[in-house]
Amino acid sequence: MAGILLGIGKKGGIVMETLLKFEEVFKYFPISSSGIFRKKVRMLHAVDGVNFSIKQGTSFALAGESGSGKTTAARLILLLERPTRGSILFEGKNLQKFTEQDVKWYRTRVQAVFQDAAGSLDPRMRIKDIVAEPMTAQNNTFTRNEIRRMAVGILQLVGLRPAVLNNYPHELSGGQKQRVAIARAMILDPSLVILDEPVSSLDVSIRAQILNLLADIQKKLGLTYFIIAHDLAMLGHVSNQIGVMYLGKIVEIGDTEEVYKRPLHPYTQALFSAMPRPDPRRRRKRASLAGEIGSALDLPRGCRFHPRCEYVSSGCREEEPPLFELSRDHQVACHRAVS
Repeated sequence: MAGILLGIGKKGGIVMETLLKFEEVFKYFPISSSGIFRKKVRMLHAVDGVNFSIKQGTSFALAGESGSGKTTAARLILLLERPTRGSILFEGKNLQKFTEQDVKWYRTRVQAVFQDAAGSLDPRMRIKDIVAEPMTAQNNTFTRNEIRRMAVGILQLVGLRPAVLNNYPHELSGGQKQRVAIARAMILDPSLVILDEPVSSLDVSIRAQILNLLADIQKKLGLTYFIIAHDLAMLGHVSNQIGVMYLGKIVEIGDTEEVYKRPLHPYTQALFSAMPRPDPRRRRKRASLAGEIGSALDLPRGCRFHPRCEYVSSGCREEEPPLFELSRDHQVACHRAVS
């Protein structure tokens, strides 16, 4: 994975503890539709039996089309949604058993940087108040001067001058707004940061700058990143482990380098085939991926990907494949991949 970007969280040879773990996590949303005589309730399967773990100090990425369940997984981690069943463990503690005081502590340990930085910044607040808001919300024992000093320090960490403290968001460029959003997430010294499409809304010319900045910050602060994105080329540079989601399930998961070298699920192969290549002379066979992602309200029987798969067999239509462990660092949910 050579490139201009720095590797994020690649700490070779160091044994790290599990920071976050999903254990058979389900999230269903009831959808009501009124009929002539009665109301019908159907379940939308947003996250459907997902398992993964994230080691401290590493970067875990989720990839997939819109509607695959990536954002719902992130919302579950942020406690914006509660799982229908299953367990989410953070530092060995079950999030479903958190008291109100536990949740307040958790908010200091887990923060998020959202895709639309401009939309996540209050246009009526100055940058100094936006960056300091997490401090005032979580701890009111700091003086105004102490909070300002911390705000200045965190802005310098993300490459902004203290002069922007008195600016409003509309006075900043897109890259500067993203840096402010990153500073706000980092000021509480979290251990886990959710990055939701962290560079997709930025100009191509500054995407590498922001990714390198995130890499530097992770190295300095020992952070763990949970990244959701569509850009597989970017995820290849910034993650240690990657999971590919389709209709609420992880269909392939493993070490990033292993998955990129040997993608085995037809859906993963199709996503990789759609990646733009920097060599216009290179010819490649585009994997067949007809149609759009199915409905989480009306899941197909058997393998969820079979209506779009060019390798579909009768077994795929009848039996849903589990995640087969091909190696310690690579699992895939595909009958063909293990046959």
